[in-house]
Amino acid sequence: MARLWIDGEWEEYPDNTLWREAAKLHQERYPNDILLAEADGRLQELYKKVPESGKVRWITAKDDPGIQTYFRSAVFLLFKAFHDAAGAETTARIELEFSIGNGYFIKPKKGTVLTPELIERVKKRMEELVKQRIPILKKSVNTEEAIELFHRHRMYDKERLFYYRRASRVNLYSIDGFQDYYYGYMTPDTSYLKYFDLVPYEKGCVLMLPKKEDPKKIPEFQPQKKLFYVLQESFEWGERLGLDNVGALNDQITKGRLKETVLIQEALQEKKIAEIAAGIASQPHKKLVMIAGPSSSGKTTFSHRLSVQLEALGLKPHPIEVDDYFVNREDSPRDENGDYNYEALECLDIRQFNVDMGRLLAGETVELPTYNFKTGIREYNGERLRLGREDILVMEGIHCLNDRLSYTLPRENKFKIYISALTQLNIDEHNRIPSTDGRLIRRMVRDARVRGNSALETIRRWPSVRKGEDQNIFPYQEEADVMFNSALIYELAVLKQYAEPLLFGIPRDCPQYQEAKRLLKFLDYFLGISPDAIPANSILREFIGGSCFPV
Repeated sequence: MARLWIDGEWEEYPDNTLWREAAKLHQERYPNDILLAEADGRLQELYKKVPESGKVRWITAKDDPGIQTYFRSAVFLLFKAFHDAAGAETTARIELEFSIGNGYFIKPKKGTVLTPELIERVKKRMEELVKQRIPILKKSVNTEEAIELFHRHRMYDKERLFYYRRASRVNLYSIDGFQDYYYGYMTPDTSYLKYFDLVPYEKGCVLMLPKKEDPKKIPEFQPQKKLFYVLQESFEWGERLGLDNVGALNDQITKGRLKETVLIQEALQEKKIAEIAAGIASQPHKKLVMIAGPSSSGKTTFSHRLSVQLEALGLKPHPIEVDDYFVNREDSPRDENGDYNYEALECLDIRQFNVDMGRLLAGETVELPTYNFKTGIREYNGERLRLGREDILVMEGIHCLNDRLSYTLPRENKFKIYISALTQLNIDEHNRIPSTDGRLIRRMVRDARVRGNSALETIRRWPSVRKGEDQNIFPYQEEADVMFNSALIYELAVLKQYAEPLLFGIPRDCPQYQEAKRLLKFLDYFLGISPDAIPANSILREFIGGSCFPV
């Protein structure tokens, strides 16, 4: 007899009871489907048997592991539907590429066409599979057997990925005989996957899925054309280099081609920065270069490299830290927990910012402030600036794309840049690498090096950081004149050496352990590489150290 502590009370279950059976008894207390169980801090899929004892927490799509499970299972459902509606050959020629507009962009390879009629057939087949409540089965196979299976099904990215697999066995999932590999847990059957939409877009389609905040609602697809084209360009770069998945990167590492890969990727980024600088220089009325992007995008290094390129074109860039216009700490707004909300626009003295920038544009001399983060007071230390014909301001801040920050300044004088680390590498055809994971690992490594923060603390604060990005950055990204992708194809192979010891330091009995475990499993796909070949001006140096810029 199993004895479990669930929802505040002890309960007993017969031996061999499945988690799914126990979950049914509690489902009515939860507005969203129970997708996983967490027993004594360990996640369990619902097809498993309950343990003899333990403290249990039910996981729904309102929880990070739950929504990740839902997304993963929905992708599996999609490829099963493609297999049924279009055949194995077509399925082998489509891939999940990147996230866009709260959905996943599904791209056909060259020579394959996804017509609106085919996309509609696939959507209807997905709906049929949901109604049929088909079990999602899991089995463990020998790694060599998995490699042979993937080769037979023309899943060559997976075949190459598992060539570097250290473990001797692999977990495969199946829906009605259709087998695939996925990085993480699955729902028990297809009936859990009720909320989705499939929207034709560009030459592919977008699988729309619910947000964690409202797991029963499918948001309307809103095209983000600028972001889409930057993502598409980045993935095309990877394809041209033959580096669009982790297995391909591992191949480059084992063949000793890492240095060449690093130099090409850095050259591509420098070329893009030079093009942005040339675009600015060609418009003499652009006096305010305004840079914004989410956490750990490499904004500081980017602004320095852009300034170098602007100087090479005869301009005189002057850095402006928007954070120097913080109001005094005691006047800062607070969040719902009573803590200072440093990411709110109201944390800035936007009136004074507009007065100073307006006077600079008018040719006046302005004394600029410096914010003392130790005392929490804005200070004036005699730093004065006047703009001449070649002078240009390069400013960085999370609100730079929001016109409420610069509400009195003429739009024709602004050049807005959105920067983010948009990972252009996927694990394989059907398993993407979220850009948020890349940024989280960057931040974890940098915070440990610069601020002395543990990985536990970085992970704990990450939801708050993401909430601030959702409110203050992402709604304005399409306002940018240009977008810059700061992700580097090779970077996770470098960051692996720095991040793994930090993640292993998170105790098993703390809430952040599950996320640490997930990230460790993810990093295990990569072969590690030395940072020695990374140039001193690389954006990656902002996080691992050794930069030639003051970052």
